[in-house]
Amino acid sequence: MASPRPSDAPSLLLVDDDGVFRERLARAFRERGFEVATAGSVEEGLAAAQQESPELAVVDLRMPGRGGLELVRELRALDASTRIIVLTGYGSIATAVEAVRLGALNYIPKPADVDDLLAALARGLGEPSPPVAEAFQAPSLARAEWEHIQRVLADCEGNISEAARRLGLHRRSLQRKLQKHPPSQ
Repeated sequence: MASPRPSDAPSLLLVDDDGVFRERLARAFRERGFEVATAGSVEEGLAAAQQESPELAVVDLRMPGRGGLELVRELRALDASTRIIVLTGYGSIATAVEAVRLGALNYIPKPADVDDLLAALARGLGEPSPPVAEAFQAPSLARAEWEHIQRVLADCEGNISEAARRLGLHRRSLQRKLQKHPPSQ
């Protein structure tokens, strides 16, 4: 049985299909005083929001099955006061515009940490951004390419030929890229 949360702790719903990333973010939010509920899919997120409407929500854009934009729409329908941040590894102007049109406060790319999310929330509310302890260091182009290849390969369930087709690469070129170690940040 869950202990009652302090009345001043903001409630946050964190919905992302990457379990390790989701739990890392949840732990960091809890350390900053948030009451965090987590979900790995749109359906789990909706069930959690129906039990207790969160004040804040961080929603991944791409998840198996229904996507994050559908969840944004449904969370806003459940409680229009829920402040939503959309998080994605596949940013585009069109999806950013759509997320904001559906009611998200902000749209930020992965990789992101709690400080990035809190700053995005502050920007969405028109508040000054909280100070960040260390300067953001963008991943190298090689690292971003490697992460994108890994995500596409996962989306193709490990099928190298299909991943190569989606990436616009020759299958053997993709195999050579996969044999390399991941580049450092």
